[in-house]
Amino acid sequence: MNPSIPLRKIYVTLLAAFVLAACNQPIPNNAKPDVLAKNMDTTLLPGEDIFQYANGGWIKNNPIPAEESQWGIGNLVIEENTKRLRTISESASKENAVNGSAAQKIGNFWQAAMDTLKIEAAGTTPLNTYINKIESINDTKSLLSVLAELDQIGVNGPIQFFVAQDAKQSDLNALQLWQTGIGLPEREYYFKSDSSTLNIRTAYVKNITQTLMLIGEDSLKAAKAATDILSLETSLAKAHKKLEDLRDPYANYNKMKFANLAKICPAVNWDNYLIENGIGKSDSVIVGQPAYYQALNNLLNNSPLATWKNMMRYRLTKRFSEVLPDKFGQLAFDFSKLFSGAKERKPRWKRVIRAEENAMGELLGQLYVKEFFNEKAKQRYEKMVDDVKLAYSERIKKLTWMSDTTKQKALIKLAAVKMKVGYPNKWKDFSSMEIVKESYFQNLVNSTKWWHQYEMNKLGKPVDREEWDMTPQTYNAYYNPSNNEIVLPAGIFTVPGYKDEELDDATVYGYAGASTIGHEITHGFDDEGRQYDEKGNLKSWWTKNDEQEFNKRAAVMINQFNAFEPLPGSHINGKATLGENIADLGGILIALDAFKKTTQFKNNQPIAGLSPMKRYFLGYALGWMGYPTEQSLKNQLMTDVHSPAKYRVNGPFVNVKEFYSAFDIQAKDKIYLADSVRVNIW
Repeated sequence: MNPSIPLRKIYVTLLAAFVLAACNQPIPNNAKPDVLAKNMDTTLLPGEDIFQYANGGWIKNNPIPAEESQWGIGNLVIEENTKRLRTISESASKENAVNGSAAQKIGNFWQAAMDTLKIEAAGTTPLNTYINKIESINDTKSLLSVLAELDQIGVNGPIQFFVAQDAKQSDLNALQLWQTGIGLPEREYYFKSDSSTLNIRTAYVKNITQTLMLIGEDSLKAAKAATDILSLETSLAKAHKKLEDLRDPYANYNKMKFANLAKICPAVNWDNYLIENGIGKSDSVIVGQPAYYQALNNLLNNSPLATWKNMMRYRLTKRFSEVLPDKFGQLAFDFSKLFSGAKERKPRWKRVIRAEENAMGELLGQLYVKEFFNEKAKQRYEKMVDDVKLAYSERIKKLTWMSDTTKQKALIKLAAVKMKVGYPNKWKDFSSMEIVKESYFQNLVNSTKWWHQYEMNKLGKPVDREEWDMTPQTYNAYYNPSNNEIVLPAGIFTVPGYKDEELDDATVYGYAGASTIGHEITHGFDDEGRQYDEKGNLKSWWTKNDEQEFNKRAAVMINQFNAFEPLPGSHINGKATLGENIADLGGILIALDAFKKTTQFKNNQPIAGLSPMKRYFLGYALGWMGYPTEQSLKNQLMTDVHSPAKYRVNGPFVNVKEFYSAFDIQAKDKIYLADSVRVNIW
């Protein structure tokens, strides 16, 4: 998918594995350790820390590998799927595949990327064409022309155009602009004054300096360029909206005649910029953050060209660091450690698989599903989706705080939610993407240009609601409000070490029904998703009183999560994470309703000493089993709209009455919340 499209349009949930069992599945035999009991830390009481109680045994016995920023069940799933993709790629590279076929493109990509001798011998020669174009910049016009060309090969500049659904007319693809331009992960990295963030800014300047020196810049000039780049980026960051403010779809929807864009940022000849970016003419544009482009106008007029040129040289080199000699990739990794906490770089083959996924993941997906995900499995997961969806409709009907008027519209929207499970019914056509054996660099350039033009070609065409924005092997899921759809790729159906038939319903309804299906459906009714109608249009359909009631209940959740302090002095941003937190709680509640209809729940027979109700909650907790490095956790708290895994368990559970009865949680227990202060939305 186009990496430039901001995630405001797609709710993405990093999931632990997702496996579905048949509805009245028999209790598994004892051939293997119980999937839940083996991970528990029973030295703790559930009322102290339910996440640690559920997963602490595994955490104690599984240190984070040196190449990872976090370690958990999700990593185990990714490891397994990455090995599968390696097998596919290696096999394709040995085939005498038909020219233009999926196998031929995959094989060529793999061969070129793994040929380290050729890459080392080429040095920085592949960059020369673009370096020379940057050097030729002599005015704002030529700067913008080069920025447009670099944008097409994935080099982040100060302008971010993309084509996506019009939030208020979801059948139309619209040209859109978004804030961008900074090199650090999020605006707060430019302004926070704690020692960790100050160290990152210092290291960033050093990384820029060393990168420019690697491509031939004098050390003193490189150091001066690095401080100038940081200053320019800081000015751009000042105009960025904060993470939580990007969740307001109305405030970030500013549609205007294209000619009016020139009044906001006249330093850019927008007609020329569109042409040079391969974009056809457009009568209108949706500007996410006009204030950013006003600030950019000032900086284009007043910042030295030399600073812009140095910024683009640095970003070009960093963008392609993995396809240049190893010293470039190692330098980039050394800086990234400050955000990830990983101690070692991943082996080359894993890095190549990641690049191959970005370049043509759906081609890999076509081969992946043939081997690892059949039609029978797809039908099984689709049935569970229907069961959870039905449970949600029943819950909506019983709400006491919502009026009948809004309920009816909510039910209409829920009924219209489109479910995509496993893999697309129609695959993208990659025939025009040229992938060669001779050059890893050229393959990244070709594939990135292909994706750029693929997205730009959507302008002026009807929205293809059958399209997927994730590949089948992706370990992830999302809700897209403009399509009113949830998408559940095949990759999230992997549980290392266990087959489907070895997992009881209680485990699966918590593990899959709550954290995946129910979670994604609830996104259609969270603080942002609820503002879109059944057709995916940004349109108010709530009564004013119901909206106020929703916001009052959401405020309770904001305050609850604001109080969590995963690291000393670093709290969860309750407002920025609100949508994900609502979806977690909603998913737990509606999947629980669906589970209560199963034979296992009705029979109430324990497995491994755990009642079905306990197993449901522990199954959900299993989905978040794992833990991060301190650096990764700190970065997540600053940049991510998802709460850390521990709080995706402890946070919602204390708002569910069945949790208290299942584990006999009493008022004296640490995690206890009085009923009067619990969140009550869905």
